[in-house]
Amino acid sequence: MIRVLWTAALALTLAGIPAAVNAQDGKSKPAATAVPKPGKDEKLCQHRFPNGEKRTWICKKEQPCCAWDLIGYVKCGTTITGCL
Repeated sequence: MIRVLWTAALALTLAGIPAAVNAQDGKSKPAATAVPKPGKDEKLCQHRFPNGEKRTWICKKEQPCCAWDLIGYVKCGTTITGCL
């Protein structure tokens, strides 16, 4: 009896594998994100990482745009220390 149950469970599992593999083949593009619009006294910062990922963020006009490729991080710097 147990052997019959295990055989049925194995057959059902193997029957579902081709469907799961085919479902992963149809990769769709991720939805394009809207680019933020800078307001007064703001600027648009953009950076493309080595892996191809593109980031867009907003900083004040007097602040530098900072990006660290090693850790995949972006931020606005300060007027005193820059991107430290």
